[in-house]
Amino acid sequence: MNGWNLLTLVGSVVVIIILLALLLLLLNFGRLWITALSARARVSLGDLLGQWLRRVNSNAIVMTKIQAWKAGLTDITTEDLENHYLARGRVPNVVQALISAQRAKIPLDYRTACAIDLAGRDIVDAVHTSVNPKVIDCPNPASGRTTIDAVAKDGIQLKVKARVTVRTNIQRLVGGATEETIIARVGEGIVSAIGSANSHKEVLENPDRISKAVLAKGLDAGTAFEILSIDIADVDVGENIGARLQADQAEADKKRFQAEAEKRRALAIAQEQENRAQVEANRALVVLAEAEIPKAMADAFRSGNFGIMDYYRMRNIQSDTAMREHIAGKTQPDPGKGTPGA
Repeated sequence: MNGWNLLTLVGSVVVIIILLALLLLLLNFGRLWITALSARARVSLGDLLGQWLRRVNSNAIVMTKIQAWKAGLTDITTEDLENHYLARGRVPNVVQALISAQRAKIPLDYRTACAIDLAGRDIVDAVHTSVNPKVIDCPNPASGRTTIDAVAKDGIQLKVKARVTVRTNIQRLVGGATEETIIARVGEGIVSAIGSANSHKEVLENPDRISKAVLAKGLDAGTAFEILSIDIADVDVGENIGARLQADQAEADKKRFQAEAEKRRALAIAQEQENRAQVEANRALVVLAEAEIPKAMADAFRSGNFGIMDYYRMRNIQSDTAMREHIAGKTQPDPGKGTPGA
């Protein structure tokens, strides 16, 4: 009898514990479970308990599951949503994007949407852009530039503003280049198209030639977008770059020629100084040679080869020569000495 009472007591305690656990489970997850049950979303109490143990936001999972179920996305399971949540994904965004894609008849599966979301892309905005194309300003005003500047062959600068209409390419969204690449490629294409024009007037007369030339290059290759159109919003005439470059070149040539002329002048001055130094050196040699004459005459007197009468005749000849030069106006007379040879 006592053993039977003990078993009854233990059984009662176990039942009470089970009932308390069920009560706590209902208190914590009863509302969510009833909500999912009423929406036929197939979320069990075991799933809710597992989510609590794995620290998953049960409210977000259940509400997202209901949203997907009501939209007809019945192939998405609760486990799929939990796995994406645990991978730090944005579960509501993925389901919302799938619903939008389904309504717009855009091919997009759950795994691709999760991959795009985990890659850091806004999958909702991508789907909306695929449905409603958006316009990108080129250049981007946030970069600090308002126009794309290019120069035609005649040297005239043109300032262009363009608007690019793009649509998201879902299949290339993972690994595809972003808007910055589109802006850079379009800007490069505009500069190339203007640079190939013979005159800036051709561009002003037919601005659509720029957009046609840029579109023909397939600039959306390898990007996450598809370029629908490129529209030239504004074209303004800038500076005459060709004339300014020619003026700068002329100024540079002028300075170069001036430098070369200064170099030649310095060389001429240096050559003149060298010639003067050479003249002075030659004069010194002449003076040295003239200093040898008296010595030679003295030697001639001592040796008897030159007499006194020979000396006087030489002096008379020198005087006559000086007089003739004075008469011819080649020399100026010395007032203190009178007429030479007198």
